[in-house]
Amino acid sequence: MSTSTYGLTGLTCGHCVSAVTEEVSAIDGVSDVQVELVTGGTSTLTFHADGEVSKDDLLAAVDEAGDYQLTDAPA
Repeated sequence: MSTSTYGLTGLTCGHCVSAVTEEVSAIDGVSDVQVELVTGGTSTLTFHADGEVSKDDLLAAVDEAGDYQLTDAPA
């Protein structure tokens, strides 16, 4: 099992956190998704996965959740 951490911008409230958590959790092999909200700054997305999660799958999940931007560097 691996742990991945990314930065997220554009999140403003608990609904944003819920939307991202739901969409990232739906990726095959992903578990224990946590989003730390930083209003007006870069929030943190951390999740565990059984295998490698493709960047395309992760970007698609974040895009489906809303108008948020994923950053490669952890927040």
